[in-house]
Amino acid sequence: MKKLTIDDITDLRAYERERDEFRRHIIAMKKTRRVELGPVMTLVFENTDTMRWQVQEMARAERMLHDEQIQHEVETYNKLIPDAGELSATLLLELTSEVALREWLPRLVGIEDHVWIVLAEDTTAAVHFLKFLFSDGQVEMFASGPVHVVVDHPEYDQDVALSVQQHGVLTQDLRDLT
Repeated sequence: MKKLTIDDITDLRAYERERDEFRRHIIAMKKTRRVELGPVMTLVFENTDTMRWQVQEMARAERMLHDEQIQHEVETYNKLIPDAGELSATLLLELTSEVALREWLPRLVGIEDHVWIVLAEDTTAAVHFLKFLFSDGQVEMFASGPVHVVVDHPEYDQDVALSVQQHGVLTQDLRDLT
């Protein structure tokens, strides 16, 4: 998958002109890339567009005007854009109250080491940034489906099948060699 360069990031005035349309595009894209893992966890599988959105929004929020600032953000978010044979995801803990934060955050320490992609016959471990590495054979197994995302943390067990749309988009990502 293509990594971002500083030239992919639009200056603030130009971004404001495209922001509404780009936001709609990202929201639609993330609907398919979002996998709910039970009541408090969600994975969002990332790609070049979702990471461009993150950089653009960070530059907008922080009023970044200098190339050096934006380059730092590009380098940071490029780490989450998967390479060939990888999937990359952001793990979100959907905790919306102080009570939920106090209950779940201490219980879920190390959760990033307990999220797996389960293929028909094999599993692949997630690394700290939740990059899922696949061999060529596993890419083909993924493509033929079905595919589940599993959380096996002692305090939180989930097994969620990818929808047909999610499976299709992520299979495309795995086969994207650019």
